[in-house]
Amino acid sequence: MGTEELRVNVEKALDEIRPFLQSDGGDISLLSIEDGKLVKVQLQGACVGCSVNQMTLKSGVEMTIKKYAPQIEQVINIDA
Repeated sequence: MGTEELRVNVEKALDEIRPFLQSDGGDISLLSIEDGKLVKVQLQGACVGCSVNQMTLKSGVEMTIKKYAPQIEQVINIDA
């Protein structure tokens, strides 16, 4: 899978997650994909400082991204 295809797949995953975050007043953006296996995202709005955001990141975001792009090994949140 090429870099562009990988980015498209990760964005598809984020599009699937976004409505759930937005319903809680938050959002998420893709910052970068490094070495084809590490995704850096930024949680925004109500998701910033939310006590469950690490759980959301691991269980929801990472799992969904891996569904679209199985080669991704880790998803990390970069605080603004």
